[in-house]
Amino acid sequence: MGTSNSEKILVLSLFVLFVVPTIVDGDSTTSIYQEHVALLKWKATLENYSASIQTSWSNDNSYSSKNRTSPCTWFGVSCNKFGSVIELNLTKSGLQGTLHEFLFSSLPNLRYFDLSTNSISGTIPTQISLLSKLIYLDLSFNNLRGSIPLEMGNLSRLVELHMGYNNLRGHIPSTFGSLEKLKVLSINQNHLSGPIPETLYDIRNLSYIYLYRNRLSGPISYNIGRLKSLVCLELWENQLNGTLPTSLGNLTKLESLHIRDNNFSGPIPQSIQNLTKLTVLRLARNQFTGYLPQNICHNNLLQIFTANGNYFEGPIPKVLRNCSSLYRLTLQENHLTGNISEVFGDIYPYLYIINLGNNSFHGQISPNWGRSKNLESFYIGGNYISGTIPPEIGNLSKLSGLDFSSNLLVGEIPKSFGKLSSLVNLLLYNNQLSGGIPSELSLLTQLESLDLSSNSLTKSIPRSLGLNFLKLHFMNLSHNRLSYGIPFELGKLSQLSTLDLSYNYLIGNIPNEFSFLQSLLTLNLSHNNLSGYIPSTFDQLPGLLYVDISYNELWGPLPNNKAFLNASIQSLEGNKGLCGNVITGLQLCKSLPELKRSDNFHFYIVVIPILVVLLIVLCLVFVLIRRTGKNRETGDDQEVEMVNQKSLFSVTNFDGKKLYEEIIRATEDFDAAYCIGSGGIGTIYRAELPSSYSSSSSSSSSSPSTTLVVAVKKLEYGSHATPLTLLSQKEFFNEVIALTHIRHRNIVKLHGFCSHLRHSFLIYEYHEKGSLSSKLRNDNEARELDWNKRVNVIRGVANGLSYMHSETFPPIVHRDISTKNILLDSNYEACISDFGTAKLLEQDSSNWTVLAGTFGYVAPEFAYTMKVTESSDVYSFGVLVIEVIKGRHPGNLTLSLSSPAKRAEVVLEDVLDERLQAPPKQTLDQLVHILKLAVACLHENPQSRPTMKDVSQILSTIIANN
Repeated sequence: MGTSNSEKILVLSLFVLFVVPTIVDGDSTTSIYQEHVALLKWKATLENYSASIQTSWSNDNSYSSKNRTSPCTWFGVSCNKFGSVIELNLTKSGLQGTLHEFLFSSLPNLRYFDLSTNSISGTIPTQISLLSKLIYLDLSFNNLRGSIPLEMGNLSRLVELHMGYNNLRGHIPSTFGSLEKLKVLSINQNHLSGPIPETLYDIRNLSYIYLYRNRLSGPISYNIGRLKSLVCLELWENQLNGTLPTSLGNLTKLESLHIRDNNFSGPIPQSIQNLTKLTVLRLARNQFTGYLPQNICHNNLLQIFTANGNYFEGPIPKVLRNCSSLYRLTLQENHLTGNISEVFGDIYPYLYIINLGNNSFHGQISPNWGRSKNLESFYIGGNYISGTIPPEIGNLSKLSGLDFSSNLLVGEIPKSFGKLSSLVNLLLYNNQLSGGIPSELSLLTQLESLDLSSNSLTKSIPRSLGLNFLKLHFMNLSHNRLSYGIPFELGKLSQLSTLDLSYNYLIGNIPNEFSFLQSLLTLNLSHNNLSGYIPSTFDQLPGLLYVDISYNELWGPLPNNKAFLNASIQSLEGNKGLCGNVITGLQLCKSLPELKRSDNFHFYIVVIPILVVLLIVLCLVFVLIRRTGKNRETGDDQEVEMVNQKSLFSVTNFDGKKLYEEIIRATEDFDAAYCIGSGGIGTIYRAELPSSYSSSSSSSSSSPSTTLVVAVKKLEYGSHATPLTLLSQKEFFNEVIALTHIRHRNIVKLHGFCSHLRHSFLIYEYHEKGSLSSKLRNDNEARELDWNKRVNVIRGVANGLSYMHSETFPPIVHRDISTKNILLDSNYEACISDFGTAKLLEQDSSNWTVLAGTFGYVAPEFAYTMKVTESSDVYSFGVLVIEVIKGRHPGNLTLSLSSPAKRAEVVLEDVLDERLQAPPKQTLDQLVHILKLAVACLHENPQSRPTMKDVSQILSTIIANN
C-alpha cells in the first residue's frame, strides 16, 4: 500500500521540526564545547591570572553536565547569538604565561582579542593566523619576544593591530601588505629593525601608523603618498634617514607628523604646506637644512611645532603670528633669523612653552606676551634681542622657567617679576641690564636658580634675598657693579650650593653667618674690595669644594677648611697678607697672641687625650702578647663568648668550643670548596651543622630537618698565629655591635661570632640565592630576577634602611650600600648584609669618620666632608635602584640624574634592563615612579634628599596603588 502525499508532507514536517534542529544544535554544541575546553586548557597553563578569571572560568570540563557554565558568562568573554565566542577582552587581568598552548583553531569565530597590559611572554605562535575572522588584535604591553610571524599577513579581516611595548625583534613582515582592511598599525616601543616595507604603502585604508621607538632604518619611500587615508604618522626615535619625499603633501588627511630624533637630512618639502589639517608637526633633533615650511598653521589648527636641534636658517613662518592654537613651540638651536617683534606678539591663550634660544633673532619683546596666561616656559636666550623687559611679563603667574640670557637687553629688571610666584629658574645673565636688583625678587619662594651675572647692575645686594629663598641652590651675581657689603642674611640660604659674587665692588668683611651655608660647594668672592680676616667659621663648612678669594684686601690665616687648604695660589693671590698654606706659595703664619693664650687649653684638649689613647693601646698590646704566650705554652684554644642574644648560638644554648670544632669540621678547615663569596673583611663559607643546633632556632633558611645551613664569614688577617689587625678587629666588632641592635626581615640575621687566635668568624643566616650583584652579572640569573622581583628587592632594601635610620636608637648608617651587600633568600626577599663599615650615630656628636664604601655608590659630599649622615645611605640606595632597573651599574648616568639641568634628558627607557622583556603597563607605571624616587635620592644637595622612611612609605604607596 503506497504512502499518500499528505503523509509524506507530514513526515517531512516532523523531520524539519525535530530532527534538523537536533543535528544543527548538536554541531553547535560540539563547537561551543571545544571553545569551552580550549579556554580552560589555556587557563591551566597560565602561571597567574586575576580573581575574576579564577571565580568565573569554570573548571567543569564536562560541558554536558547539568551544572555546566557557558563561556558566554565568563569574565571577559562575549558570544554571538548562537553561543559561540566572538570576543576575549582580558586586558589588565594579571595574566602570566604564554600563547603556546592557546588553541586558536578552536575559536574560529573570534573577532575581538585583547590581551594588553598583562605578562604574556614567549613568541607569537604562527597559529594565530587561524583566527580568520579577527578584526581587532591587541597584544601590547606584554613581554612578547622574537619576530613577528609572516603568517599574520593572513588575517585578512584585521582592522586594528596593536603590539606595542614588547620585545619584538626582526623586520616588519612584508606580508602585512595583505591586510587590506587594516586602519591602525601600532608596533611601537619594540626592537624592530630594517626598513619600513614597501608593501605597507599598498594598504589604502591605513589611517594610523605607530612605529616609534624602534631601530628602523632607511628612508621614507615616495610611495607613502599612496596612503590617502593616513591621519597620524609617528616614526620618532628610530634610525631613519634620507630626505623627506615630496609625496607627503598628498596626505591631505594627515593631522600628526612626528619624526623627531632620527637622521633625516635635507630641506623640508614645501608640499607639507598642503597638509591643511595638521595639528602636530615634530621635526626636532634631525639634520634638516634650509627654511622652515612657511604655511603650516591652517584654520588655527596647529598645536605643536618642534624643529629644535637642526640646521634650519632664515625667518620663522609669519603665519605663526596669528596661530593662536599653539600649545608648544620649540625652535631653539638652529640658525634662524628675523625680527621676533614682527613674527610674534599676538595673544596665545593655550601656549605653555616657547623656546627660541640659541638662534640669531633680533627685535624686542612684545608686552603682549604678558597676556599668554598659560605660559610656563619662556626661553629666548642666546639671540640679539634688544630693548627693555616689559613689566607685563610679571603677569605670567604660571611661569616656572624664564631665560632671557645672552641678549642685548637694557633697562632695569621689572619689579613686577615679584609676582611670578611659580618661577623656578630666572636667567638674565649676559645682557646690559642696569639699576638695582629689585627687592621684590625675594617673593619668589620657589626659585632654585638665579643668574643675573654679566650685566651692569648697581647698588647693594638686597638683604631680603636671603630671607625667602628656601629652595635656592644657585646664585650668580658676578660681573656687575654691585657695591656696599655682603648682606649677612645670605647666610640663611640653607640650600645654596653655588654662590658667585665675583667681579663687583663689594666692601667690608665676609659675613660670619656664611657658616650656616651647610650645602655650599662653590664660593667665588674674587675681584672685589673685601677686607679683614677670613672668618674662622668657614671651618664649619666641610662640604666646601672650591673657593676663590683672589684680588681682595683680605689678610691673616686661612681657615682650617679643605677648600682653602687645597686652593691654588691663583685663587688666593692679590690679597694683603694671607698666610698658612705653604704648599701653594703662602707664607707660614706667625704666632698670634690668641694662639699663645690658648696654648694651655689646647694642651689639655689635644695632648692629654692622645697620651691616654697611646697608654690604652700599649696596655692592649701587652695583654695580647701575654695571652698569646700563654696559649702557645698550654696549647689550649680559647674562645671569646658569642654575643649574648636569644638565638641558637647564644651563650645559654651552645658549647663554644664544640661549636667552633663543628664549624671547622663542616667546612673542612675552611676549604675553598665551601667558599661562596667574599665580604668587606673576609671570606664567606657555607656550613651544614647538625640538627641539634637548629632545634632552638626561631627560623631556618635551610632545607632538610637534619641539618642547619649557615653562612660563616671568616676574617682574613696575617698568619694564623697573629690576632686580628686593628682595622679588621674594628670592623669585626663593629658588625657585631651593629647587628645586635637590629631585628628586621630585610636585614641579615647574625647568629653569633667567635674571636679565636687561629680563626675568627661571624655566623649568619644563610641566603641560598646569593648576592644581588652576582644575580645581575649573570645573564640567565638576571632574567629570573623579573620586574616584579626587582621591585620587591628595591622595597625590601628601602624597608631595611628605614628601620636602621628611624627605628633604632642610636640610628645606624650602613655606609656601604651596594648590590654586593644585598643578599637574596629563596623567595628573592632582600636582606642587607656586611655591616663592617656601619656607624651608630651619636647625638651631640659631629660623627666624622674616614671614607668608606664602594666606589660608584659613595655620596659625593661624603668623599670630602667625611661626615656620616643618613643621607649618604640614601644616595647609595638611589644608585642601587638604578642598577637594579638597568641591570648594571649606572656609571656616569648618576651625574645626569643628580643634575637638574640634565635630568630631563633621561627617560625610563634609557635605564631598563634589555635582558628582560618589556614590563607590563602596571609594572611600567611603578618603575616610572620608582625612577623618580631614585632621582630624588641622588640629589646633589644632601639636605634635599628624602629620608629612607619617606622612601619606604612612598614605595609602599606606589606598589599598593598599582
